Amino acid sequence: MLKHVRPLAAATAAALLVACTSPTPRDTVRAPSCPPCPACPVCPGVKPPEPQVPTLAPATFADLPGWGADSVARAWAAFLASCRAVRFQAAWQSVCSDAAKQADPSDADVRRFFEANFVPHRVANGDGTTQGLVTGYYEPLLRGSRTKAAPFVHPLYAPPEDLLVIDLTAVNPDLKNMRLRGRLEGRRVVPYYTRAEIDGGVAPVAGKEIVWVDDPIEAFFLQIQGSGRVKLENGELLRVGYADQNGHPYQSIGRWLVDKGELQLSEASMQGIQKWARTNPQRLSELLNQNPSYVFFRELPSADGGPPGAQGVPLTPERSIAVDPRFVPLGAPVWLATTRPNSTVPLERLVIAQDTGGAIRGAVRADFFWGFGPDAGREAGRMRQQGRLWVLLPKGYPVAKN
Repeated sequence: MLKHVRPLAAATAAALLVACTSPTPRDTVRAPSCPPCPACPVCPGVKPPEPQVPTLAPATFADLPGWGADSVARAWAAFLASCRAVRFQAAWQSVCSDAAKQADPSDADVRRFFEANFVPHRVANGDGTTQGLVTGYYEPLLRGSRTKAAPFVHPLYAPPEDLLVIDLTAVNPDLKNMRLRGRLEGRRVVPYYTRAEIDGGVAPVAGKEIVWVDDPIEAFFLQIQGSGRVKLENGELLRVGYADQNGHPYQSIGRWLVDKGELQLSEASMQGIQKWARTNPQRLSELLNQNPSYVFFRELPSADGGPPGAQGVPLTPERSIAVDPRFVPLGAPVWLATTRPNSTVPLERLVIAQDTGGAIRGAVRADFFWGFGPDAGREAGRMRQQGRLWVLLPKGYPVAKN
């Protein structure tokens, strides 16, 4: 069906995206209109954008805090897994080939390998700052049933048939990795249904239920985590993972609770939000609908190891992170310097960029994968730290200039 809406995709993309740097929507409303011109103008009354600094700047291994202290060999299996996904890219062929020849390397071996073959690059935000937000995620365990029967009445859906995914690369190659979601309304492509509309029965999702779970709050947080396991009544363990989403931007319900005065900022962890929701069940829909984004799932093979990330390889507990691939390439080793949840205890280690997320936006931004189960969930739910990143790129890797 998609090939029939490609002309509409171009029109939709043109309406939603700007091909050059432009004021924010708020400033656009305030500024006087400008006459059409071939290049992007600086409209009267609009402050020109600040110069952008390079996102990646070469550094040395001596710049990495704690580089000599980490058990870097614990990240080796994760690195080899990512190599299977990137080894056909020219920049990675040689180092991945050499890595595959290493037999059970020690920490010292792994350090020597990276120091001989890679160059660390400090990651910076557009304004030159090097600090950013580091959160955590995990693979939760829910309870469910293949059939709808109390208390299993909250569905996890597969993608609906009317969900359109428009790859913007077909419109403009510069928009690689950007996609629009929508649906047809007559001959028009319009935004897909919001969370409130999907849960309210407006979207045609009947028949797309993969499994029914007993807790709507856990189902909501499963969408944020992106993957998880469901223990069925017969004891079977079902694994589900991200398949698609409705295209609406992620909005933090924790931020909404803080803005409404319902929680203090220090209380707006996953656990704090869950406690508020269970204390205020009559306001649960109001709370969840503040996030219009909605995730659809697919059933995954039951296998040992972590869930697959955006690279398609299993995530490794405490050695995999989600990043914004516009700034940090998937598959790249990353040196993470942050602190443990709700503490000042350093968390400095080698991790691998293997995943992405709807809320992971920006250069210095990472989501740390803690693993499976309640202990991992406790750490992930409390993690909202400041941190720095250095991405390790093979020598000769073509680093884009801003």
